[in-house]
Amino acid sequence: MSTSKTFVGLFLIIILIGCGSSKETKFDDYVFKTKSDKQNYTAAYDKALELWDVPYTEENVKTTFGTAHVIISGSKNGKDLVLLHGMDASSTMWYPNIKTLAKNHRVYAIDFLMEPNKSTLTAKPLSSEEIVICYNEIFNHYKLKKIDIIGASRGGWIATLLAIQKKNSIDKIVLLSPAQTFKFIDKPRKTSSALLLKLFPSEKKFSKTLKTFSTHPEKISPVYNRQFYLANKYAKSNSSMLKMTPFSDDELKSIQNPVLVLIGDKDVINSEESLERAKKYLPNAKTIMITDAGHFLSIDQSKFVNDAMINFLEKPSNFVSLQN
Repeated sequence: MSTSKTFVGLFLIIILIGCGSSKETKFDDYVFKTKSDKQNYTAAYDKALELWDVPYTEENVKTTFGTAHVIISGSKNGKDLVLLHGMDASSTMWYPNIKTLAKNHRVYAIDFLMEPNKSTLTAKPLSSEEIVICYNEIFNHYKLKKIDIIGASRGGWIATLLAIQKKNSIDKIVLLSPAQTFKFIDKPRKTSSALLLKLFPSEKKFSKTLKTFSTHPEKISPVYNRQFYLANKYAKSNSSMLKMTPFSDDELKSIQNPVLVLIGDKDVINSEESLERAKKYLPNAKTIMITDAGHFLSIDQSKFVNDAMINFLEKPSNFVSLQN
């Protein structure tokens, strides 16, 4: 309990300092500190998007809270699949997975409005209710019905938030080490490196953070690494993470959808307890603890994760719990 309080206290300090520094500029943006920061980051994002080895289009969808950037791939006749990225990772994080996912799906990778990416937030930071409204507006824009959804880390928390709504358009769900979804952060002291990176961004701290969250940081493309680092360097701190609290037993029980939960055995966000809670309260859950994988399991063990996701999405009733 004391480590969790320390974690929250440290995060609040970072928020206050980050907000204080942002007042020094006249640049009016809820995410980036300066206009040049945003331009530099966007250039790095575009470069990272070149890592996608499938054709794609980029579109902007107007919502009540700003403009959502969406990357679309795959056959128009494929099953609709929505991808929700991890915190500060942006939709480009799916580069090791997109070829597999787009083979039989129409994929919509959505940049979260409150984080550094190519979406633009024009309102104050969103509440949970407003996040639901925002995504439903995007789904309605594309007339998406009975979608499959994959959420990584914070994206997993958002996917779960969408799934507990009485009216939703979700069919099957894949959660990749969902943050703050089944339990609070497992090792707050270790994850503090990510918070310190926000406060004092440097290449050295970034490298340390990658080693904390990934068992194989050498697998991460240097091009993507550059974009991810700039997200931490240029973006303002915000308190939205503090609003992410684990879902109640009844909320989890309300999700009748088939759900696949994947967690790395070296993850600093989740542990075996997360999988146990998922199995206990999600009526139709399949769970796998992936060997030699950290929080960035979609990169650490991309081949195994890709196979497991496709196996589950295309044949959920005959899903075989693979072992890597």
